[in-house]
Amino acid sequence: MYLPSMNALRAFEAAARLGGVSKAAAELNLTRSAISHQLRFLEGELGTKLVKREGRGIALTPAGRRYARQIQRAFSLLREPPSAAGTTSLTGTLRVACVSGFCTYWLSRHIDDFHRLHPDLQLEVIRPAHLADVTSGAAHIYIVFGHGDWPGRWVELVAALDFFPVCSPSLLNKAGGLSSPDDLARCTLLHLIDPTDWRRWLGAARTRSVDPDSGIYFSDIHFVISATLAGQGVAMGDDLICAQALRQGQLIRPFAFNISGTGSYYFVAEHDVVEQPAVAAFRTWLKDKLSEDLGISIPRNTEIASEHGGDGQIR
Repeated sequence: MYLPSMNALRAFEAAARLGGVSKAAAELNLTRSAISHQLRFLEGELGTKLVKREGRGIALTPAGRRYARQIQRAFSLLREPPSAAGTTSLTGTLRVACVSGFCTYWLSRHIDDFHRLHPDLQLEVIRPAHLADVTSGAAHIYIVFGHGDWPGRWVELVAALDFFPVCSPSLLNKAGGLSSPDDLARCTLLHLIDPTDWRRWLGAARTRSVDPDSGIYFSDIHFVISATLAGQGVAMGDDLICAQALRQGQLIRPFAFNISGTGSYYFVAEHDVVEQPAVAAFRTWLKDKLSEDLGISIPRNTEIASEHGGDGQIR
């Protein structure tokens, strides 16, 4: 049994109570599109239509009105202060091993939110000794990038992302604009490890005037992003690694076209630690925070039974 996303429930409750997406967005300090995304996600989780278009706004379906009353009662109970006898607090140590790209560009910018929720829990975030190693026992849970193939381990999807070209505004000006993929022939391509992502994107864009193997190769995502920010070339980015730089205008997307990623981010752990309270709390917090911050909705029941060889990449 699972519970719907708290962020989706908040968006639905606000939209139902205030009578519209715009008012809910203003109250929750989110965009209209973020609220609409959360409503669609909640409907998908429940398998029930909750809202319908009505003119320029929305209206609740009969099922939506019933569910809104249930949620409002539940939120009312949650607002009540807990009794002293009923309070519980997570204690001990939780050690999370996380690939450096995910940690640097997302987790480290939000981790204090989890700490404030569980101040008595000692949280340690480390980098795996080897990027594909999830068996060392150095951590309770691992956040790694790959295809979900880690034999003998519990595996759960964290985020599946699309890839797309990114560059700095200064490079775009220097190149005289990039109106079509063919214009990338005037730019230096920046690669992480190998040209696979550029080959796939350029192939999908159906351009033959750009050599996907040309450019500069880096062994670490930090090097790629640093060079891209400095205007040294165009790289393949995603909505997680590049989120803050895109929001702040340090990076831009010259083309709207994207491709599915060659891998995804996963939780990996020993089966006997998955339901430990601290591990469960961290998993729930991280997926809800990703949904809130990036609009990345993680389907429930995403546990993967791994039957194949191990995997891991540098992201």
